[in-house]
Amino acid sequence: RLQGDVAGLLHEAASGHLRSGFRTEDDACVCLVLASEGYPEAPVTGRPVTGIDEAAAIDGVTVYHAGTAAAPDGRGGLVTSGGRVLDVVAQAASLREARDLAYRAAGLIRFEGKQFRTDIAADAARWHKQ
Repeated sequence: RLQGDVAGLLHEAASGHLRSGFRTEDDACVCLVLASEGYPEAPVTGRPVTGIDEAAAIDGVTVYHAGTAAAPDGRGGLVTSGGRVLDVVAQAASLREARDLAYRAAGLIRFEGKQFRTDIAADAARWHKQ
């Protein structure tokens, strides 16, 4: 996680003249992808998604939409519209804490056929300094 002018650093790197120094944040982040049943070959779409607000209300958690759409019934709400439905990103002081937050938040999000890996950052959290 870079601090400062990321676009400027990318421009320097792309032009072959990376001159600026950069700093990174000291905390840790984990991103957990929630996918539709059938992903990646034939993801099931149109299933109602709930619990996003509850998950995003956890301090340090941000939920990014990838494969969601407005529910077609016009009453509000969201449905799955692709294979990778949501990215649950958690930020905390340690990798283990960020991992725990991401999985806790993911547990609050509901849609039929929800699937996700259970090993994200597991090895790294075991070996990362706490």
